[in-house]
Amino acid sequence: MGRAWRAICHGDDIGLSIFARRGGSPKPPGAIESITPTVQMKSTAQIGKEATKRAKQASGQPRPLVSKPQAPDALSGGVVDNPKSELPEAIRIVVVDDHPLFRHGLVQLLNSDDGFSVVGEASSAPEALTLVRKLKPHLVIVDLGLKGPGGLELTKSLRAEFPKLPVLVLSMHDEPTYAVRSIRAGANGYVTKQDALGSVIAAVREVIDGRVYLSPSMASEVISNVVLARREPGSNPTDDLSDRELEILERIGKGEEVKSIAKALHLSPKTIETHRAHIKEKLGLKNAREVARYAVQWMSGRSA
Repeated sequence: MGRAWRAICHGDDIGLSIFARRGGSPKPPGAIESITPTVQMKSTAQIGKEATKRAKQASGQPRPLVSKPQAPDALSGGVVDNPKSELPEAIRIVVVDDHPLFRHGLVQLLNSDDGFSVVGEASSAPEALTLVRKLKPHLVIVDLGLKGPGGLELTKSLRAEFPKLPVLVLSMHDEPTYAVRSIRAGANGYVTKQDALGSVIAAVREVIDGRVYLSPSMASEVISNVVLARREPGSNPTDDLSDRELEILERIGKGEEVKSIAKALHLSPKTIETHRAHIKEKLGLKNAREVARYAVQWMSGRSA
């Protein structure tokens, strides 16, 4: 597994161990068990509501938090006036997610743990960077699917500006490709939102302790994915795509048009067309129609 993990990190031995937990004590390095998960897909709103409910059950009543939004839209987040943030032993956390209901539920769940203190919330990469510079948290939780500069771009920015700051990525994607790319971007852990309710507390503790955490449903798949890539180079053509190109390919596969993609990513249509041209070249395709066909087939294969 050591070779496979170093392959994930582009050959860098980062001296971290992977732990796949289902509760209880961590397993030693190399002891990741084979897991065949049964995942029930839920919307971010549903997951957020469940997180809020779980937090209330854990603490009796939700802790009184006073939000001071930095943006005109109160749902975007801001600095959180949390009494626990003054405790020297509290782990200070900034949560970055553009789904208000999910973010609220996650914040309530984290604050239900006496050792954690959410000190800031953000709904975009620029807001997140501003908060991190101001609040100097111990950890940042980042949604991979942020609009505008995405979660991968934010992770890279955080890693460049704050090399020692742990970053935990949350994602709706349960494919190993995204977990591998997140770790390569500098994340210290990857948790799917489907697993978040049961895993995020353990994930935060693992990452704060200096270990890399992967959702139990992802760990064995990531290792298998990396091992296959080493044995059969070129077996996955999308590995050559940049993070942005992969995101655009996925949106094309979902049937989105150039203008729709541009609006969602806060980019110009011309920029999207340029990315599509690069995708075409890297995948050896002839035109935009072939790119669309390939994208649809690729998405179908992932969901099969």
